[in-house]
Amino acid sequence: MSSETGLPVGWEIRHSQSKGLPYYFHPQTKESRWEPPSGTDSEKLKLYMGMHHSTQAIRPDGNGQQEGKIRAAHLLVKHRDSRRPSSWREAQITRSKEEAMSIIRGHESRIRSGATSLGDLATSESDCSSARKKGDLGFFGRGDMQKEFEDASFALKPGEVSHVVETASGLHLIERLVAVRHQCVARPHAALLHSSTRNLN
Repeated sequence: MSSETGLPVGWEIRHSQSKGLPYYFHPQTKESRWEPPSGTDSEKLKLYMGMHHSTQAIRPDGNGQQEGKIRAAHLLVKHRDSRRPSSWREAQITRSKEEAMSIIRGHESRIRSGATSLGDLATSESDCSSARKKGDLGFFGRGDMQKEFEDASFALKPGEVSHVVETASGLHLIERLVAVRHQCVARPHAALLHSSTRNLN
């Protein structure tokens, strides 16, 4: 096992240029995957990814927003009954829904107290690959997301954070983001938006 990343011997972390996200690759077998391989030390990997592979949230230049679309970030806590009980943090998630609820309510309490922000917490604690972008999912419209997630997102005002939202993917906290006009930042590539807006599982 790698003492630095926590991955089993032979595995390494690479970066997808098309999606802008890290993934796991085994050069000998040519196997690649988004979730960590079996035998990974989740705590070591979490620390390593937080230090080396988290990025600042993408800030559109204001012209990328389309009519009827909003921009949001989220923090996802999965449980064993989630439709895909694995993530970049854990190869197999075994916690119960009740345990996941306790965890995410703890996160919600910290966010509402001002101790941290959803984006900063998502970087290390979210079970969605959007954690690398501080939970930022980019812009999405009606029909792009699971209905429960979509309804909660559109009900928020810019800057507001939701209470816990349950979907087939797990438990979420959602923050509706404000588009920031910034001349020095280009719009994110459409392919990245397409990937991130649908990758809640």
